[in-house]
Amino acid sequence: MSWTPIIEGVSEAVRLILSADKTVIEITLRSLQTAGYATLIASLVGVPLSILVAMLEFRGKGTIKFLFNAMVGVPTVTLGLFLWTLFSRSGPLGSLGLLYTVQGMALGQAVLILPILVSFTVSAIESKGNELRDLARTLGASEYQASLVVVREAYSGVTLALVSSFNRAFAELGIVTMLGANIRGVTRVLTTAIALETASGELGLSFALSFILLAVVLTLNLLIAFFQEGRLGRQGWLRYIMGER
Repeated sequence: MSWTPIIEGVSEAVRLILSADKTVIEITLRSLQTAGYATLIASLVGVPLSILVAMLEFRGKGTIKFLFNAMVGVPTVTLGLFLWTLFSRSGPLGSLGLLYTVQGMALGQAVLILPILVSFTVSAIESKGNELRDLARTLGASEYQASLVVVREAYSGVTLALVSSFNRAFAELGIVTMLGANIRGVTRVLTTAIALETASGELGLSFALSFILLAVVLTLNLLIAFFQEGRLGRQGWLRYIMGER
């Protein structure tokens, strides 16, 4: 086995990144754009829904929470197939022209990450418990004001949910492949480009895109750890990396 292809591929990847290769920049920006749109759509629906589920008591609440928790692990190819049938020309939403567009991929990713966003946000709000709400009431706050206090105290958990959702959307492959078809200059994103270029033997570009993907994902994971810690101490990063609490 020769290491030459790997060494040459990594060297070419470094050159492409340092030279700000146009193709690399274009694909990276499109990936960020698609994941950003998806997170925005999911948050507009998921955050208000999570607040209602967490703060209100109603029949079927446990079932709704169970369904969202279960959908966190839905196979992406199954969800992609369902969305493809909806967006296809002969499907119910075919007239919208969403198939093989950035908007269609973003909507598909939004559907994928919505259960993650809702599950994490509900858990974050509920973790504050009823004690904080009762305390706010005893201080003269109305029901609405007490609810706002709880949501504000759960800010770090809600932010964690948003970052985790973006992270999941950014690294998604199955849905963007099925809904975007990896069209050059139109719907090609980091994950689909890596798969294509690797199959084509273009290891330099594959490694370059992989390094960028890993850098973004690792940065997001550090941000997630940041919010899990719930503080901004000077040695917070070091303690997390060292595994200390």
